[in-house]
Amino acid sequence: MFEVLKSSWALLLGMMLLMVGNGLQGSLIGVRGGIEGFSTFELSLITSGYFLGFLGGSRLAPGFIQRVGHVRVFAALGSFISATLILYPAVTDPIAWVILRVIIGFCFSGVYVTAESWLNNSSSNETRGQALSLYMIVQMVGIVAAQGLLNVADPGGFILFIIPSVLVSISFAPILLSVAPTPAFGTTRQLSFRDLFKVSPLGVIGMLLLGGVFSAQFGMSAVYGTAAGFSVPQISVFVSSIFVGAMILQYPIGWMSDRMDRRVLILWVSALACVAACVAWVFGDYFPVLLACSFVIGGMTNPLYSLLIAYTNDYLEPDDMAGASGGLLFVNGLGAIAGPVVTGWLMTQFGPSGFWLVIMVTMAVTTAYAAYRMTRRASAYSEEDEYEAVPYAAVGPGSTPYIAEMAQEYYVEAAEEIAEATDDVADETNN
Repeated sequence: MFEVLKSSWALLLGMMLLMVGNGLQGSLIGVRGGIEGFSTFELSLITSGYFLGFLGGSRLAPGFIQRVGHVRVFAALGSFISATLILYPAVTDPIAWVILRVIIGFCFSGVYVTAESWLNNSSSNETRGQALSLYMIVQMVGIVAAQGLLNVADPGGFILFIIPSVLVSISFAPILLSVAPTPAFGTTRQLSFRDLFKVSPLGVIGMLLLGGVFSAQFGMSAVYGTAAGFSVPQISVFVSSIFVGAMILQYPIGWMSDRMDRRVLILWVSALACVAACVAWVFGDYFPVLLACSFVIGGMTNPLYSLLIAYTNDYLEPDDMAGASGGLLFVNGLGAIAGPVVTGWLMTQFGPSGFWLVIMVTMAVTTAYAAYRMTRRASAYSEEDEYEAVPYAAVGPGSTPYIAEMAQEYYVEAAEEIAEATDDVADETNN
């Protein structure tokens, strides 16, 4: 891991600054929208706009990069991000904010695709898994650090919008000044949804539902805090607890994933998140309880993204793994677009507790469907033969196609190594 950090520290630093800027504006929108008198449903549409733009950017950015190159795409989209961030307090209208969020989601997606391609290019087969882990840590640290910045100025002013704009602008320097020669950029043919669903119904349905949960956490948690009457410091701590849980519990869950039936783990992880959301719904007036519940929910739902990818790969041939990533990512993106809208509507019907209701119901459905699928297919896990499935790789929700394909390259390499080792053991046994 130190080798990866040594070779890619500047790139990772730039990505962390990008995540700080993105995490700050994501929470700030919820707080400032409440100050401006936007309704909860209007804020949900604004939040959904980000994920709509992000999904569009993840689909179109590779084509832009192939036509004009990494550096031009990165610089152009980064400039749009800086400009858009400053426009929020200047144009305080819900419709305008929806448009701005679509633009900024599109641009952030394109910037991530560009930077992630450099990260992949700087990684070898031996260090790709470590690079993915470091990248996920950088993402989480950036989002958590962003919540602390929420307290440095008045959310009703301009300063908190200027800070992420400056951070995004500064992030260009370490990335553009440190990268190696521009890597070749290609895209993998995507598996059809029908084929993907045949391979792993649980993977597809789980990704769809999880997309809604993640977008609610990333975009609506600050809206919930504002509606519940939290102070700005309380909102920053509340949002941070979600991603601290994700960062701390990612690796224990990944460790268990390689040592047991992944469907059982998916079931228990989803069930624990459901229980935590139920407790938060019942005891919503007790802030320490909410912090504990949000920590557990973040710690369960964020690793579930990587867990579902790993589970789907258990039933794929290595040649199909890269193509599956695009399909799973797109399904997750559709869920992410719908999640804030559903959350906002339920919050208008049931008050702030509607936020927990979305997570509770979604995770309950995931739990029930995982239990159902366990009755329909034999497990890939075998205690007698040891677990021959590909190992778990840490990937955060909200990934772009490029980081997803980078993870799938890691899976393919691991699957091929496992197959070779299995063949060697079989040859020795026969001899």
